[in-house]
Amino acid sequence: MSTGHEFLLPDLGEGLTSADLVEWTVGIGDKVELNQVLAQVETAKALVELPSPYVGVVRELLVEPGSTVPVGTPIIRIEEPADSPSPSDSQSPSVLVGYGPAAERPSRRRSRITPHSQSAASTERRPATPSARRAAREAGIDLSEITGSGFDGAVTAADVADALRLKAASNEAPRPAGSVMQKQPVSSGMRKQMASAMVASTRAPQASVFLTADVTPSMELLGRLRPSDAFTGLSLTPLTLAAKALVTAISSHPMVNTHWDEARGDAVIDDHVNLGIAVASERGLSVPNIKNAETLSLVQLARAVTELTVAARAGVTDVHHLTGGTVTITNVGVFGVDGGIPLLNPGEAVILCLGTVSERPWVIERKIEVRSVATLTLTFDHRILDGEQAARFLSFVAQMLADPDLLLSHL
Repeated sequence: MSTGHEFLLPDLGEGLTSADLVEWTVGIGDKVELNQVLAQVETAKALVELPSPYVGVVRELLVEPGSTVPVGTPIIRIEEPADSPSPSDSQSPSVLVGYGPAAERPSRRRSRITPHSQSAASTERRPATPSARRAAREAGIDLSEITGSGFDGAVTAADVADALRLKAASNEAPRPAGSVMQKQPVSSGMRKQMASAMVASTRAPQASVFLTADVTPSMELLGRLRPSDAFTGLSLTPLTLAAKALVTAISSHPMVNTHWDEARGDAVIDDHVNLGIAVASERGLSVPNIKNAETLSLVQLARAVTELTVAARAGVTDVHHLTGGTVTITNVGVFGVDGGIPLLNPGEAVILCLGTVSERPWVIERKIEVRSVATLTLTFDHRILDGEQAARFLSFVAQMLADPDLLLSHL
């Protein structure tokens, strides 16, 4: 006699209470093996593949793609053959490798997904890449109507884009004057998290100070260091030096590495500097952090920045690096922007913004020279720092960027 198991959405990491179901990689009637990927979900932190804890046949898909699902919610029902080993309790919390079990939650009434006629026979599902399935779902296009150009006839995202263009061309018609075009929400889990974080950020009284600095010596230092073997394959940019200067300056300005304790109504100095790097990607903005950044050399810091930014843009950042940050640096200069006024990452006392480095006329000893100049902005929590403290800290960061000897003495 076969046994049915309901797979619950696992606890996917610290502070994550829900996830968006991006797509199913199996269909009703499919046979699944142990650890076979059942679905792809998107949390506020990353994209995660959910492996099956059971061997059997998919009987029900309990959640629609695009839905936001609380941790502990049943998402799929798998019927297991009688001769297969099974857990003693099919309703026990699901555990994803590397994460803990979900906390107990009250039972929920759930709806059953009725498969569309095109996908009822899962063995006949049109092969497609995950990005193609997502694009087709968001556009409301049936994959069975698209001819795939990928491997073994798989539909690709480009195929979906072509189909969309053809559909738009054939259906295009003038809209009545004054009509409003409505669009579907496009926020990913990460963008929703960013939105929540920015709202939470505004609860802190924030102020900003600005300083335009001559960073010519730093640019010259970069030019000398980049060809060295130690930095081969690593990201050595103005951001790297600014990050090093920021971390170094904290050693003499410990109040910067502080968070506000609401319960105590006071500031608490953090023991280590966990440096957050704001990274923009197609999925949104994330701020992975480098643990114990104050202990790293410039080479080690450059390696950490490189690894974290690559992982963040790919959506595979480890949850460990997405929590526990103490200060943040953001580089709007890569977008050609002179500067900005960043909002604090919730719970942190400061965020440093680096603007673009550009050649400008600069007065040195009453003579005008062409120098590499950048604008630095420091946004701070006014409960923790006053204007003088923030200004002195920002000035010290700028001094290190303007004086290679001062910065090199801390490398």
